[in-house]
Amino acid sequence: MSAPRVDGRVERGNRTRQSVLDRTVGIASVEGLEALSVGRLAAELGLSKSGVFALFGSKEELQLATVREAGRIFTERVIRPLAADPAGVLRVWRLCEGWLEYSRGRVFPGGCFFYEVIAEFDARSGPVHDAVVRAQRDWSAHVERTVADARDAGELHAGVDVPQLAFELVALMETANGVAVLHGEETAYRRARVGIAARLRAVAVDPARVPQVP
Repeated sequence: MSAPRVDGRVERGNRTRQSVLDRTVGIASVEGLEALSVGRLAAELGLSKSGVFALFGSKEELQLATVREAGRIFTERVIRPLAADPAGVLRVWRLCEGWLEYSRGRVFPGGCFFYEVIAEFDARSGPVHDAVVRAQRDWSAHVERTVADARDAGELHAGVDVPQLAFELVALMETANGVAVLHGEETAYRRARVGIAARLRAVAVDPARVPQVP
């Protein structure tokens, strides 16, 4: 039995779509989603305007596709590497460390993609705003689940306020990203690590399980 035939046009279209999204996530992380335009992308990537438009259909769909692509990259870099880790305070620490490295390593040139676009769309309405809200809620919920799992595993004190601790951890990470990107320096990442370690030691059954920050 012969292998199924691959439609070359579809394959080329998929490659072109991916090359466009590779560029849009970078632009949006620095300049915001409103900086995206069919004309700009066509010029920068050597494509026709009609070809780029045919891939997405509208500027709004281009923005939504960019948010989805950024979410996919974020999941691959920050969340998926810890999927097999056992629940516990060390997994909470590694999640925070992974996020800080995602920002520090400029996976997106503007630092955290979502930090940028949340500020851009927080007071707006519409599908793009809703997509950004979902991404932010999914991340916050993931941090909360990771903290709750550590508590349920007996590695955090039973009375720990899970939503409060998760909120504080996210705040430390996002502040580090904002300060580091603004000033072009990395001191803020160490300050965030020191703060995160201190908070986790304060609620850990065995504080020694939280790594020391060099």
